[in-house]
Amino acid sequence: MDLEGGVFKKDDPKAIARSLKRSAEQSRRRKSEPFRSAMSMLNLYINRAGTNLSRKQTATLNKAKDELRALFGKAETGSRTAKNSSQKAPRKRRGA
Repeated sequence: MDLEGGVFKKDDPKAIARSLKRSAEQSRRRKSEPFRSAMSMLNLYINRAGTNLSRKQTATLNKAKDELRALFGKAETGSRTAKNSSQKAPRKRRGA
């Protein structure tokens, strides 16, 4: 998938999402649907850049994920909130 140069350096999450959407829809060199390709590229960049990203840029890229979901009409999955809200019962100790 061919991306616009400097797309991940932008300060506007909506502009990042629009650029990724445009690239994913125009590309013929992708193996999955455009949404998955665009989200994969965004996640790949975030994961590869890791601690080299500033907090501001990390926040911008994470907001771009939400914008990308909105552009493609995908609802945010409940798995993220379910993971945070589920609590395991304390383990029973043996012999107690």
